[in-house]
Amino acid sequence: MRKQSLKRSTKETTINCSVNIDGTGKNSISTKIGFFDHMLEIFSNHSLIDLKLNAKGDVGVDLHHTVEDCGLVLGESINKALKDKKGIRRYGFFYVPMDECLTRSVIDFSGRSELVWSVKLGLKKLGEMDTELFEEFFKSFAKASNSNLHITNIYGKNNHHIIESCFKAFAKSVRMAIEIDKKIKNKIPSSKGIL
Repeated sequence: MRKQSLKRSTKETTINCSVNIDGTGKNSISTKIGFFDHMLEIFSNHSLIDLKLNAKGDVGVDLHHTVEDCGLVLGESINKALKDKKGIRRYGFFYVPMDECLTRSVIDFSGRSELVWSVKLGLKKLGEMDTELFEEFFKSFAKASNSNLHITNIYGKNNHHIIESCFKAFAKSVRMAIEIDKKIKNKIPSSKGIL
């Protein structure tokens, strides 16, 4: 089993996170941000990554630090659980339709971080969460997991559907990328020999 537990403490947040990337999608999540908890549960369910995440942040100031730091801790946990990345598929991609919208996520656990976020939202908030924070979450995840992550909402109108389809497509693309490819189970999937 590929597992990792991390704790991150700053003056702004304290986050405990544990992942089992060979899990079944069991989760226990508390960030004190209802909509964000729901999206992280969706991520766990659809990636099949067992996820325990407890965050205490300065939500009385705003939600930015909590969301950003959860992205950092989750990304770092998955990256460390992958160890030397021997045998992983490395690339993952998925399209998710949700009612009137369609979203694509493509990820490469390349050892280099980059986020391309092509998602336009018409609302400033979903629940209590500022919609600009979704990009911050994914940016932090890409940075800490050393991955290239491209998320594109191809079309859609309902902001809830758009964001939920982003998290579902993201989850499924991560699941594909971290799976072990039996044909290369003892090899690092790079011509350079390192990721």
